[in-house]
Amino acid sequence: MPALIGPVQIINVGGGVVQFGDTVYIAPKNNTKTNSGQGTLNTGGFIITNNGLNSSNVVDTNLIDQPTIGNN
Repeated sequence: MPALIGPVQIINVGGGVVQFGDTVYIAPKNNTKTNSGQGTLNTGGFIITNNGLNSSNVVDTNLIDQPTIGNN
């Protein structure tokens, strides 16, 4: 059944799906890559990390890690 939509103003969409009208299949895709050194992803109220020398050497031999285009 068709949907009748009035005036719409979208200010910001971050990581979500905006749908107007009928749809059969919605599958949003997203991929990220994070390189971090020691002690960088700690979360909490009171954290003490004592690190000596810290270095993140990233060698990425993959040109495409996880393709999202054409992966519906």
